[in-house]
Amino acid sequence: MIEVNNLSKTFKVYHHRKGFFGSFMNLFSRKHRLVQAVDSVSFSVARGEIIGYLGPNGAGKSTTIKMLTGILVPTSGSVTVNGYIPHRQRKENAKRIGVVFGQRSHLWFDLPVQESFELLQRIYRIPEAQYRHNVEVFDALLGLGDFFRTPVRQLSLGQRMRADIAAALLHNPDVLFLDEPTIGLDVVAKARIREFIQQINAERQVTVVLTTHDLDDVEKLCKRVILIDNARLCFDGELAALRRLLSTERILSVDYAETYSDISIPNAQVIYQEESRVQYRFSPEAISTADLIGAILQRFKIVDISVQEPDIEELIKTVYEDNLTLAQKLAEADVIDLTNRKRIS
Repeated sequence: MIEVNNLSKTFKVYHHRKGFFGSFMNLFSRKHRLVQAVDSVSFSVARGEIIGYLGPNGAGKSTTIKMLTGILVPTSGSVTVNGYIPHRQRKENAKRIGVVFGQRSHLWFDLPVQESFELLQRIYRIPEAQYRHNVEVFDALLGLGDFFRTPVRQLSLGQRMRADIAAALLHNPDVLFLDEPTIGLDVVAKARIREFIQQINAERQVTVVLTTHDLDDVEKLCKRVILIDNARLCFDGELAALRRLLSTERILSVDYAETYSDISIPNAQVIYQEESRVQYRFSPEAISTADLIGAILQRFKIVDISVQEPDIEELIKTVYEDNLTLAQKLAEADVIDLTNRKRIS
């Protein structure tokens, strides 16, 4: 569905002198520097996949999405979406994609949601039967009827996002680009939107590309993630694999059948204890989960035991706090070759 090969985007950033004299000189001097927003990024997405496209602010996520949707023209490299070259075949591409930018609405501000939808029906030339069917389905899943005749400017953020996502799917697109779709929403609104995306993906095989800083969205929706850092791709694989690569410690929670005086285990640190409930912190490099559980079972009687994987957001946050890029961290884990900027198979 999506093919991206060595995609790059460079922007010119012009220098502006301050003050009256500086402003006058700006008319004659247009000095600039080049900023590499996306640098030789390659990946492919199959029909029906939901992928998370992640990275810190300024990494190049939104620039990539704008090239995939045809808003920006690549500096070099190639991209096709459903067989179309987005920046050359903009109309054809626009008919087959849906786009939602979390901080912007493509609905008409002063019009009721219903009238915005009817305008989109005419813009996309959606047959009446298809339009009515989609509105009914989206109403059942997202509860649009509660605010269908309300002007967009009067909607809450959660209501507007539900309307925006429904609007982006009215014309039955093959690909849905979601840029921060749950930003600023409460827990209930987020859960409703996630369930809707999952159901539409399962029933219609809509390919979804999700960019977000809310890693709960990624956990709930995506099996595969692509990480971009400093404009370059540094990971493309399963979320579980990324967690293992960035993780150095795990938490083992144990409910013992009775209270023991000595609960120490080699290569594991007790970080919490209340009566018979104990938590250990351990590194898989020092002792495997299986060996740690085995050591506990040899000495103690247990009621319950569970392993808590580290939160992916905290792991990525730790990388940045350590002043390491994701690429450096993954290179240390032998996932990518920094010299050649490619993944190690």
